[in-house]
Amino acid sequence: MNLHEYQGKDILAGFGVRVQRGIVAQNVDEAVEAAKKLTEETGTGWHVIKAQVHAGGRGKGGGVKLAKNLDEVKTIAGQIIGMDLVTPQTSAEGKRVHQVLVAEDVYYPGDSEPDEFYMSVLLNRGTGRNMIMYSTEGGMDIETVAEETPHLIFTEEVDPAVGLLPFQARRVAFNLGLSGLAFKEMTKFVMSLYTAYVKSDSSLFEINPVLKTSDDKILAVDAKVTIDDNALYRHKDYEALRDLREENPIEVEAKEVGLNYVDLDGNVGCMVNGAGLAMGTMDLIKHSGGEPANFLDVGGTADAARVEAAFKIILKDPAVKAILINIFGGIVRCDRVAQGVIDAYKNMGNIEVPIIVRLQGTNADIAKELIDNSGLAVLSATEFQEAADKVQEVLA
Repeated sequence: MNLHEYQGKDILAGFGVRVQRGIVAQNVDEAVEAAKKLTEETGTGWHVIKAQVHAGGRGKGGGVKLAKNLDEVKTIAGQIIGMDLVTPQTSAEGKRVHQVLVAEDVYYPGDSEPDEFYMSVLLNRGTGRNMIMYSTEGGMDIETVAEETPHLIFTEEVDPAVGLLPFQARRVAFNLGLSGLAFKEMTKFVMSLYTAYVKSDSSLFEINPVLKTSDDKILAVDAKVTIDDNALYRHKDYEALRDLREENPIEVEAKEVGLNYVDLDGNVGCMVNGAGLAMGTMDLIKHSGGEPANFLDVGGTADAARVEAAFKIILKDPAVKAILINIFGGIVRCDRVAQGVIDAYKNMGNIEVPIIVRLQGTNADIAKELIDNSGLAVLSATEFQEAADKVQEVLA
């Protein structure tokens, strides 16, 4: 589950991580009031207005701007709220901005120049350990840094048996070239950041940039936080932060009816039981010359109601030119799935895209007979290659 910047910063602050302070606003009037309140609380004279959407690169699309007075706060907030923000991480249509974060200016003058760093905490799947990835090149896309200057990216892996040790946090600060108060501040920042990552059951913390201010404070200017969905039962307060407006509406609807669905860009809809078989099915579709339009795992109870719900979800995508149903009958019998497909098809009326059904496992022969004798425009298959050939045939 992705969070907005202001939500991520609230979580970080709760674990002692210093953050750029801000107040979220839903409209222009709230933005102006937020700016006034921030000035009273922090003394800031300038304010940064940030679009709150689940996408990076907001500044490149005009979603992050500096306001030097209240009139500019009003003007800029009015420009950003309601805009369709296009960034390198959105579609060409962009994302509608419903709210902004009015934040304090932390790039104030002082005894030293401000400096920006990149830092993230995530799981290294190759080693099965959490790691801190960091760089002196803050404010830049980490992909660009990795491509052009990979030697400037450092990693610190954490032994899960003992957690992050103080000497590791000091090594991070040293590799970032810090000394004196900034070194101590960064060490504390890293320890608190890792604690927040673990205790919030997150799968990603990305702070870009981490700022060393002109008076050697270390703070998070941005916060991209992704919470592990599987741990939300332990964090009901986090679950309430979910902003469904930022998520794919088809995926939201699928989740509500208990389907594991991920929207993709292809032309062949998939309906499969089991995540591993679903991945294999997508490979099958590509091998046959198509492109998968979705990942959809109907689970072990593929009855008529569930199959009908899956059909409706898949057909919401206008790019779908065919549907491949691939079921292995282990827990669920193939004949029950076949009857579910037939009943769902009849309930929905005419489905205009070709449907290929591959059923293998318990009672697969009975299932094939049911499909073949149904009188419906449904093609049956029992082997992977046979299903691939029929997908290729209907797409030709």
